[in-house]
Amino acid sequence: MEAKKLYQLYRQHPEITTDSRNCPEGSIFIALKGESFNGNRFAEAALGKGCSYAVIDDAEVYASLPQLHDRLILVDSCLQTFKDIAREHRRQFSIPVIGITGTNGKTTTKELIAAVLREKYNTMATEGNFNNDVGVPKTLLRLNDSHEIAVVEMGASHPGDIKTLVETVEPTCGIITNVGRAHLQGFGSFEGVKRTKGELYDYLKQSTPQATTFINADNHDLMLMAQERDITNALLYSQHTNAEAMVTGEVVSCSPLLRFRWKVNTPDTEWHEVQTHLIGTYNLDNMLAAATIALHFGVSAQQIDHALANYIPSNNRSQLEKTQHNTLIVDAYNANPTSMAAAIANFRRMEVKPKMAILGKMGELGDVSHEEHQKVIALLNEAHFDTVWLVGEEYKECNPSFPVFNNVEEVKAAIAERQPQGFYILIKGSNSVKLFQLPELL
Repeated sequence: MEAKKLYQLYRQHPEITTDSRNCPEGSIFIALKGESFNGNRFAEAALGKGCSYAVIDDAEVYASLPQLHDRLILVDSCLQTFKDIAREHRRQFSIPVIGITGTNGKTTTKELIAAVLREKYNTMATEGNFNNDVGVPKTLLRLNDSHEIAVVEMGASHPGDIKTLVETVEPTCGIITNVGRAHLQGFGSFEGVKRTKGELYDYLKQSTPQATTFINADNHDLMLMAQERDITNALLYSQHTNAEAMVTGEVVSCSPLLRFRWKVNTPDTEWHEVQTHLIGTYNLDNMLAAATIALHFGVSAQQIDHALANYIPSNNRSQLEKTQHNTLIVDAYNANPTSMAAAIANFRRMEVKPKMAILGKMGELGDVSHEEHQKVIALLNEAHFDTVWLVGEEYKECNPSFPVFNNVEEVKAAIAERQPQGFYILIKGSNSVKLFQLPELL
């Protein structure tokens, strides 16, 4: 069945489920597959639980259920079909759609962009980090007639990932927050990272030549990537004096919450100072990106200040938590060499004492894993934090002078035994290390 016909079926049954345990009456079940599951096996059960139709891509399952052929739709790929339906739905709306990707900061930047735009518009934005092949279609299907603008986050871990997502999202403008050394096992190299993230620039240049691209003027890699693609319709933001930047900003303080000021880069414009609820000087770029995009869409400077000052993170990213015993800087959702170096540098800069760092391993680094973990240890040696705990076999192989724990359970036992108190504690590591379990113990 063609995508447009499938979409018309969706209009008649406007709810899609990919989970056979959740089958609302009249919905459409799409049988997605993964490494450890095959939704095709649950199509019959989904129909029995209330779904009107089931979309499958297994011809053997289809052949085995002749009594259900009027409610089974056989396609080449359920995942592609899901994206096709989402794209058709997105095409029903002629609103601005901002596409966002990047190695670090994309989720926080997406949240900040949505916050400032909501000061003026009914804004639909990606929830959490629903930024992959399944999450992006789910996000697009949330669009309705009340929305005036959309912010859609796109993640990648392999070459071509962004290309397939932008072809579903069809953004009208976009931003790459940065490019760094992450998912190198999937990308193969840093050049692979840049090529894949650059697929957003490629799409905007080829499909929407007049689309606005928002670029950090201080990021040499992003500026070069834009130059190579001859992107001319760009709005820049910068932490430095830059005649071409639309917005300029600088850190006022970060002890421990970020306070910054920004202004439109024109003569005699006033500075706007904002006290945020975010940890980290590295979040200044994210703030400036949000301000630039908001100004482009007609949000006032006062509205921008209000939104940025009132944004409170709640996703294990750059969170400050004060417990009965310690002050925690929780950044435990993910970690790669770029974000780890930024977190250590920021913690080092903070004028607080005493400092303790609990750092987990960084995943998906392939052949450079040992080298990158060794670099983290070198940064820690230079930082001279009062206490450092490392978590993961990757650190142990580097023979550091700091204690290394095999897993989070061993860290929990150490916390129970030593009961650290009065510390400022940085908690950062890949999500798989599960350091997000530690705050309640500290």
